[in-house]
Amino acid sequence: MSLIKVANLTFAYEGSYDNIFEQVSFQIDTDWKLGFIGRNGRGKTTFLHLLQGKYAYSGSISTSVGFEYFPYQVANQASNTIDVLESICPDFLQWELLRELNLLDVAEDVLYRPFNTLSDGERTKVLLAALFLKENSFLLIDEPTNHLDMHARKLVSDYLKSKQGFILVSHDRAFLDNCIDHILSINKTNIEIQKGNFSSWWLNKERQDNFELAENRRLKKDIRRLTHAARLVSGWSDKVEKTKTSGRKMSGIKPDKGYIGHKAAKMMARAKNIENRQQAAIAEKAKLLKNIESADKLKMSPLQYHTGRLAELANISIYYHDRTACTGVSFTIEQGDRIALCGKNGAGKSSILKLICGDQIDYTGSFRKGSRLKISYVAQDTSFLRGNLTDYAAAVGINETLFMTNLRKLDFPRVQFEKDISTFSGGQKKKVLIAKSLSEQAHLYIWDEPLNYIDVLSRIQIEELLLEYRPTILFVEHDQAFNENIATKYIQV
Repeated sequence: MSLIKVANLTFAYEGSYDNIFEQVSFQIDTDWKLGFIGRNGRGKTTFLHLLQGKYAYSGSISTSVGFEYFPYQVANQASNTIDVLESICPDFLQWELLRELNLLDVAEDVLYRPFNTLSDGERTKVLLAALFLKENSFLLIDEPTNHLDMHARKLVSDYLKSKQGFILVSHDRAFLDNCIDHILSINKTNIEIQKGNFSSWWLNKERQDNFELAENRRLKKDIRRLTHAARLVSGWSDKVEKTKTSGRKMSGIKPDKGYIGHKAAKMMARAKNIENRQQAAIAEKAKLLKNIESADKLKMSPLQYHTGRLAELANISIYYHDRTACTGVSFTIEQGDRIALCGKNGAGKSSILKLICGDQIDYTGSFRKGSRLKISYVAQDTSFLRGNLTDYAAAVGINETLFMTNLRKLDFPRVQFEKDISTFSGGQKKKVLIAKSLSEQAHLYIWDEPLNYIDVLSRIQIEELLLEYRPTILFVEHDQAFNENIATKYIQV
């Protein structure tokens, strides 16, 4: 066991006026299994890069261990997998590698196949095996679950549960709950560490938020009362002061200016005292709500279809020129359904979604879709996104103000609005597609892995939205908690 000590860490990217971290201090035990969470753009990956010494910063990071970062960059993807692993970890022992692959349910024959022929899940597992062959290193694991199906996520989570000494960036709640013992969270104003898993952290956060909101209501009430009292006392003071030269002169009696002045001064002092108490209450209020994620609720405009049934698939098989994507798929989409399309990677889920959306796909079987059915689609791929947000909104025919409002509610920084979308992070690109979909009026929403790279708090926001508006939606998603909370029907491919 050793410690990683972070003291007064301050960092901003070159050319930026805003610090990502400011005077941050904490320490980590290298035996911990840390889940690293926070909104997209808060600096999780940046912090992992700072630990590796990739950027200059002020403050200090001290430790006696080295760091290894996942995912590894594979320069020559046409190489056999065994050669890729040797370039990452030249001194590994064969039996140790086979032990790790066995734990990850990866067959030995993948070692002798070109790396670029492996599935996304196989690549993730192979590179994780290489990562855990590194000795005397603290491991930085950045979003390993993206593109893993639900079965693979459970397997990788169980694998990490048997290890120790890592920081894991993941937005999958069930995945985190299974394999971590501490939470490292980047909040709005600080970084904090708690013992436990995501669920225990979330419960504590809800309790703290509720306490701060109750205190906030109490202080607002006090401030209103004190403001009213200050106005009354100030008014009385002014009236008393005016009597030095007004009404009583008219009666021919000379006013006692000393007495009146003394009385006015006392009232002025009382008014000042009330004002000071008011300012103290305001200062105390400012300390509250510092980490409450106060984004407004998302909104959408689902349309009612004129009949109960929107689409029907019967014994559908989809073919590509070199393979069969899926066979014998049958289901109907009824008004109000929230359907989770499930299956392993490569099972043809995305092909089914594209067929329903109207793409030209070779298939057999019967497919019927309602006339004038309006569909809003969120693609799995985001690589086509480029240009500025204003032009994108115009190109897809949505209201720009509504689109930007949806992005802001998803904690999208205003500074990003002027940048090219191609420079956005993976999570921010996904939020662009979701905000676009929420800005569209549709009978049917079709979302293909919408939550890839999206932070946990935004996932919960989206869940609350879908449960409130209850749109008809067909989706592919490997987040177990999301599926359990949202789906009214499961279709296995």
